[in-house]
Amino acid sequence: MIVTDFLVIGSGIAGLFFAIKASNYGDVCVITKKKRTDSSTNFAQGGIAAVFDEDDSFENHIRDTIIAGAGLCHEDVVEMVVKSAPDRIKDLINMGMSFTLSEEKKRFDLGKEGGHSHRRILHSGDFTGREIEKTLVDRIKQIPNILLLENHFAIDLLIESKLTKQVPNKDRCFGAYVLDESTGEVKTFVAKFVVLATGGGGQVYLHTTNPTIATGDGVAMAYRAGAKIANMEFFQFHPTALYQSNGVQSFLISEAVRGEGGVLRLPDGKTFMEKYHPLKDLAPRDIVARAIDVEMKKYGLKHVYLDITHLNGDFIIKRFPQIFEHCLSNGIDIRKDWIPVVPSAHYMCGGVLTDKNGESTLSNLYAIGEVACTGLHGANRLASNSLLEAVVFAHNAYEDCVKKLHETKTVKIDLVAPWKYYTYIDPEEMIMIKHNWDEIKRLMWNYVGIVRTDKRLERAKRRIELLKDEIREYYIHFKPNTDLLELRNLTNIADLIITCASMRKESRGLHYNLDYPTTDDSMWLKDTIIFRKPGGYL
Repeated sequence: MIVTDFLVIGSGIAGLFFAIKASNYGDVCVITKKKRTDSSTNFAQGGIAAVFDEDDSFENHIRDTIIAGAGLCHEDVVEMVVKSAPDRIKDLINMGMSFTLSEEKKRFDLGKEGGHSHRRILHSGDFTGREIEKTLVDRIKQIPNILLLENHFAIDLLIESKLTKQVPNKDRCFGAYVLDESTGEVKTFVAKFVVLATGGGGQVYLHTTNPTIATGDGVAMAYRAGAKIANMEFFQFHPTALYQSNGVQSFLISEAVRGEGGVLRLPDGKTFMEKYHPLKDLAPRDIVARAIDVEMKKYGLKHVYLDITHLNGDFIIKRFPQIFEHCLSNGIDIRKDWIPVVPSAHYMCGGVLTDKNGESTLSNLYAIGEVACTGLHGANRLASNSLLEAVVFAHNAYEDCVKKLHETKTVKIDLVAPWKYYTYIDPEEMIMIKHNWDEIKRLMWNYVGIVRTDKRLERAKRRIELLKDEIREYYIHFKPNTDLLELRNLTNIADLIITCASMRKESRGLHYNLDYPTTDDSMWLKDTIIFRKPGGYL
């Protein structure tokens, strides 16, 4: 058993930013199921949005965020995040982060992306996420009271009502069961505060820009523990992932490419975004992704093209070095060749419902970053608001935990039950795990993708119920391992997305249902859709 003040699950920007700040007030244990730098943060190319341009304003950023969110953003949350942005950027810089400066070296080289009315994207070339991750990991190494454990997979959260057999007015989380993947042992972690920073769940879809670790673990654990989950129907598909016929993980072509003048084209060279939105290629992501999907289906295309050949070649290499090198390695010289692109699952706007401090509906359980539903994104995330949300809510969670630190007591250790091992059957049946994994991803892509219908959702719901039964049997009878635990979590995520999508009888933002193709603004629902299951483990 490991006892600590703060247990942080996940090692992306949100988890590490929180850990660094919390280490000033207690012992911190950060666990991550792979290597410390394996996170979606590492793949973020575009940057982090904040108002630094003298021609920009907080009001502009707030308005852009709310417009992109299609009427479901919580305005007080948007205002708080936007106005906190400059201070959190300064925190990152104080931790060692360097953002690209203009040629005069006196100010930030601010980029522009879809949905933004002004240039406000701070970046480090097109390696922004990687540079932030490296900066925070390097800082963590210098702090002795932060224990970072790699290859540790959180299985389930520890909830006080399970310990005392009493149901309080508000249940409390006090730790987690964690699989040490190097030994196969399940350890018990006990903490005053538990912080979910596990990222998103893009691996629930067949095509995704997310790393293989993005299996929705935090949302699934919180859901099984009884926390409220919100807005899972809003899954963002990035409009422009590099099309590759071999089916490997999608490589993201940053929105910043269109922000710098990239134009979407059909194979014959015709543009099409002017038919869908006044901002054309700089329309919000949900609109661009849906437009590409419509054009591909209309003409039977496997992809469309993104053209930046009209830009200066030296500028392209300097501004997008990672994209340039990756495309070149695939035989595409973006200085003279159009880039074949296709929408791909990218960002989970729903998640564990939290307040402004990042606390969930379970006491002392916080959710920060993509795992959370804070009210910032509404029905569609504005580009480059994700890294911003992560640092703002990590800071807020840290401040809230510190206020409660001295009044929060660790549970009685002798009451905490060790992990219960089940009997195991022939491991040769593990091949079924891969089959079920593939089936879930294809099911979600075909029936619960960019465009949905009631009938597709009904079919998806029937199949996911059968898969849940099968996977429950695997979970009970097999020794815990990464593939099985991720499959279990993916099943929960798929079920939540399907359920929430079925509940929303309108088309809005990232949720587009052909049975409800238009929405009168005056009829928009003003509340989020919340799905909660009574506490208990699958």
